[in-house]
Amino acid sequence: MLQILITLAAGALGFLLARNFVRRRLRYVDAVHSPMAPIVAGTVAAVVAWPAVLLPLITLPTALVFGIGTGFGTASGSRALRHHEGDHRRLAP
Repeated sequence: MLQILITLAAGALGFLLARNFVRRRLRYVDAVHSPMAPIVAGTVAAVVAWPAVLLPLITLPTALVFGIGTGFGTASGSRALRHHEGDHRRLAP
């Protein structure tokens, strides 16, 4: 049961960190809107988290779920930026 909670927490943490990072830091970077950006971000996050598998409570599925969460968070942050920019453009003269 603890393993499942750790895995779900890793996925949620990856999602939230990536979404907030994209929305705050990558706001003016056009490459984040690329269809490949979430795939690259998720793959890099999973590869970076992979050595943590050596720790007792972290397993390979935990690292993979962290990467998947990061990819979805990147896509969500990019989508939020596009949606917000669209609203802003309509208000401009």
